[in-house]
Amino acid sequence: MDQLLLTPINHVAGEISLPGSKSLSNRALLLSALATGQTRLHNLLHSDDTERMLDALRQMQVSVNVSKDGTDCTVTGLGKLFTPPNGSKFLLGNAGTAIRPLTSMLSLCEGTFIVDGDDYMRERPIDHLVDALRQLGAEVQYLGKPGCPPIQLTGGRIRGGRVSIRGDISSQYLTALLMSLPLADQDSIIEVIGEQVSKPYLDITLGIMAQYGVTASHENYQVFHIKGQQQYVSPDNYLIEGDASSASYFFAAAAIKGGTVRVNGLGRDSVQGDIAFLDVIEQMGATVTRHESWIEVTRGGPLQAIDLDLNHIPDAAMTVAMLALFANGTSRIRNIYNWRVKETDRMTAMATELVKLGAEIETGDDYIVITPPKTILPATIDTYGDHRMAMCFSLAALGDSPITINDPGCVAKTFPDYFSVLQRITGRKP
Repeated sequence: MDQLLLTPINHVAGEISLPGSKSLSNRALLLSALATGQTRLHNLLHSDDTERMLDALRQMQVSVNVSKDGTDCTVTGLGKLFTPPNGSKFLLGNAGTAIRPLTSMLSLCEGTFIVDGDDYMRERPIDHLVDALRQLGAEVQYLGKPGCPPIQLTGGRIRGGRVSIRGDISSQYLTALLMSLPLADQDSIIEVIGEQVSKPYLDITLGIMAQYGVTASHENYQVFHIKGQQQYVSPDNYLIEGDASSASYFFAAAAIKGGTVRVNGLGRDSVQGDIAFLDVIEQMGATVTRHESWIEVTRGGPLQAIDLDLNHIPDAAMTVAMLALFANGTSRIRNIYNWRVKETDRMTAMATELVKLGAEIETGDDYIVITPPKTILPATIDTYGDHRMAMCFSLAALGDSPITINDPGCVAKTFPDYFSVLQRITGRKP
């Protein structure tokens, strides 16, 4: 296994630009492929997750031309549903933003298909989406572990209608339905069972759908109304914002270590929910300056512990947990059950690795309590194949001890150059 030794980081300052948002990149690729007209995507995320989406689109005869650096892409839309060959098998790695919406879209297409992922994806649940698609008429069988990929899907039977889906696990299931059902023959109503988590990600979905000419309405995120027989239309050009989740690590580094970090390509009016991470670090004591096209963070003083419901920013909540290592007092992060159904069981993974650093940890079904150590201990961090574990725990090197990251290459899922960019603002080689 590859390892990366991070020596203690004593200085943080600088200016960076970020790769495009993963959430926006894969949504934009899918909608561009279905739209009428040609779409030029700018600042596309070049990563494992987007490569999986691109591979699937090519498999369905969509013309996609990607620049050498992978950040600009021209997609010639089909102007209709996909017509993949019957029996097609789609291998989508560990890309949740690809496998969920593609499964829903394929359920509208004539034929029988197999949808699969890597070993990590085969442990990630897809049953709530499958249950919803079955309610609408799709035929789905699990080919391995019940409730998880791989699945065999017989599509072309969904016409629209009324469907209910649990909202307390992930927003990606609902996003998948929202993106596909406007192309059904009939109108649809989606009823959410329980409280919907991660609402900002649904705002991203509805927002980009509107930019491609398709609309859906909702009643306080509990009932969604979708007109059938709509058509996605290319916006011609679409600029993808820098990834707010990825920005959180650099903002956190500035809040911990005292220098000023400016992130370009992400502004105060970002559509991404993780921009709310800035409100959290302000509450903890950081100084934040928001501009139309950039954001700066500077350490404002000693960080203070927090007790917050972070259901709306589950990815950035992991970065908050790392900030808690450097805060005065005990922090409590609440309403984050969906950590347990991400790329790995992040609740267990975070608790296990934080203890290695000397923190006192308490976890429950949907919360974690973190009491920081007096001194962060040297440790070797397991990443569980999870890109965010690797990026989060790199921040532990802002203490006084060396930190070794196992399998640092897992950051390729969303941010292949992460450690190079970290080096740029620390002025030291990892």
